[in-house]
Order: sequence, then C-alpha cells, then structure tokens
Amino acid sequence: MLIPAYLTVYGGVAAVAVGVHLLLRQRRRHADAAALAEASQAGLNLPASLHPVVDPNRCFGSGACVKACPEEALGIVDGKATLVNASACIGHGACVSACPSQALSLVFGTSERGVEIPVLSKEFETNVRGIFIAGELGGMGLIRKTTEQGRQAMNAVRQRVAESRSNAPLDVVIVGSGPAGISAGLSALQHQLRYRILEQEDSLGGTVYHYPRKKVVMTAPAKLDMVGSMSLGTEVAKESLLSFWHEVVGKTGLRFQFGERLEGIDPQADGSFIVRSSKGAHHAKAVLLALGRRGSPRKLDVPGEERSKVVYRLIDAEQYRGQRMLVVGGGDSALEAAIDLARQPGTQVTLSYRSQAFSRVKDKNRQQLKQLQDEGRILVWLQSQVLRIEDDQVVLSTQDGEQTLRNDGVIICAGGVLPTPLLQDIGIRMETKYGTA
Repeated sequence: MLIPAYLTVYGGVAAVAVGVHLLLRQRRRHADAAALAEASQAGLNLPASLHPVVDPNRCFGSGACVKACPEEALGIVDGKATLVNASACIGHGACVSACPSQALSLVFGTSERGVEIPVLSKEFETNVRGIFIAGELGGMGLIRKTTEQGRQAMNAVRQRVAESRSNAPLDVVIVGSGPAGISAGLSALQHQLRYRILEQEDSLGGTVYHYPRKKVVMTAPAKLDMVGSMSLGTEVAKESLLSFWHEVVGKTGLRFQFGERLEGIDPQADGSFIVRSSKGAHHAKAVLLALGRRGSPRKLDVPGEERSKVVYRLIDAEQYRGQRMLVVGGGDSALEAAIDLARQPGTQVTLSYRSQAFSRVKDKNRQQLKQLQDEGRILVWLQSQVLRIEDDQVVLSTQDGEQTLRNDGVIICAGGVLPTPLLQDIGIRMETKYGTA
C-alpha cells in the first residue's frame, strides 16, 4: 500500500517537531539540575521563608508549575518538580494553583531549619489579648491572603475596641504599610476607627517596595474595604501594584507615618497599649502588627550612619549614575548591588566585606564580580570594615591601615534583624515550623 506523499511530508514535519521539543526539554532539565547543584554548592538551597514543597507521589513532571513561576525558582529534576533556586522564591503560590495533580503546597521552614511563627487564633489574635498579627509575620506570604487577613483582623479589632474600657486616644495602632497594613488601614477608615499606621521605611509597600523592578508579586485578585476587588491581572508586577496602592491612598485619604520604627509595646493595666517608636509613643486600645519577615535592616552602628546618603537596599541603580558608591556586605544582595551600580555610566564602586572571602553566594554573581573587578570597574576590599561615614567620604579599616575614600552614597547589605525577640519580649507565644504549613 502506497502512502500519499503529503502524509509523508506531514509525518516528517511532526517527527522533527517532536524531536526539537524533546531536545529542548532535555536541555532545560540539564539546566535545572545544574541550577540545583550550583545553589547547593553555594549553600543557597534552603528557602528563607514561605515556599513550595512537592509530593513526589503525586507529581508526574508536567512542568506546569515551572512555567507558572515568574522567578524561575522551580525546575524538573529526575522527572519531578524541584525548588532549584530557593533564594529567588517569594512564595506567591502561582505554582500551587498551576499544578494539575495538586502535588505542591506552601510551607515554612525545612526539616533542617525551622522558622518561628506566632501562635494565632482564627481571628488573628495572639495570646496577648488585644494584639493581632496579619500577613507575612504571621505565616502568610501570598498578597491576596495577607490582604484578606488585614481586613478580617480589623473586624476582630473592632470587637476588642467595643469591649475596651480604656480612655486611650487611639483605637488601634497598625504597624506596617505592606498589603496587610494597607488593607487593615482601609478597614479602619471604613469602620471609623481612630487609627495610626507606622512604617519604618520612607515609602508605601513594605516588603513589596524592596523587590526588584518588574518582579511579579501577585497572581490573583484581592478584596479591599472602601475599594472593592483589586483585580489587576494574572501576573501583576511590583510597579503596577505600588501604583494601584498609591491611587487608593490618594482617593481614600489613608494616612501613614513613614520613617517611624517600632521599638516596643507596653501593656497597660486597663488593657490598652503604649506603642513605642523611634519618634515617640502612641496609646491605643489594640495593636495590629502587619510586619514582614525581613525585619529591620541590620546596621553597622558607626558614626555618620544616620546620614541621608546611607540606605540599606538598592532599589534603582540608575539613580546613582556618575556617583562614587560604597557597598557593604558579602552576600548575594551586596554583590548584585555592586554589579548593578558598576554597570551605570561613570559610577565608581567599592565593595567592602569584613571576611576574607565571599562564601555563600551564587557562582554567577562571583564570576560577574571578578570580571568587573578585573576591568577596574569595582574595587573590592576584603577583611575591611567601615569606621565612619562623612559628608563626602568614608573611612575603612583594612589590612593596609585606614583608607579614606571619596564618597557620594553608601548601601549597606548586612541582612535584617527579625522581630522575633520583640514579640517574645511582649509575651507573644511562638511555635517552630519544620516544613509545615
């Protein structure tokens, strides 16, 4: 029996297409395995916060979760979905929704490293009556759910305020201006509560504000009091979400006190609280903590660190074009900041690190740093420390003695101080999660 010529042609085209598909899939899986090996070698294979775990008995390696992850944190290794780039994962959960076999779930901690989470009631109240926690600090990283938690927690706060016999001038102090804090603030406005929102940073957005440009931060709609549905699409970038929040604040008149860091909470005999901050004290009947898990930036505690030219995260390298910059730190965030700055025209970059080598960093960052260092675009001072920061210069302590560098700006990437000790001082009970929801 003769096979028609057109069927032979179509069959050949189909065979080529299948072959190309299999080749590309094989290359991708080799790349995934290499990414996992690189992260493991650098000690970066343990996720810091909320992240997906895979049930190997359910996963059949469809790759749907890999395609759904904008951060490329997931890959297919040995035929199963695997977290190959844990440091990139932000726990927004797009992978969980995309999985056709429901093989993924979001958890905190791992079997090797636990994460402390406050114990909360179903109304998001801690064991300290009148103190509530919503959002990432309470164990939830999804913006949609943290937004809902802020709204629900404020409903519970209303009940506590109604029961209170205190004469405190405020009904509630909200700490944090991320999704949970914004949502709670709008609920406080709608219910005509006397509120105050404190934010340690100088801008709206909390943790979202510090994500890289164009990073996808939200994949599902959320509901806000006074606004309604927050439907911005299936892959919402940082800039779009921040723009939306600023529009909401402008329309509703929601007020924030920026640059005010939480320093302590003192319970009062009448059941109210004195909330101590870097700028004063606030007396309220209830407190809602809507903090992220990044905590407060770890400081160097050196003279001059309070100067306005000192920041603790690089948001936009372009703003430092043509300037003389010092980056302090030895992790990926420090190396990436130095690399991004060095790529700006005319920017002079010095990287200071107290140890003798960069250990827990991605190999890609290490190689890019070496290349820029060889090209003379980054000056690296290992085993050095900042002694003082002055108006137009910084002084380093190095193995060669004190070094004075002309300077326009300092970026300190020394990690964060988690709020766990503060919570424990207040008496809030914690539990440790070892890879559990």
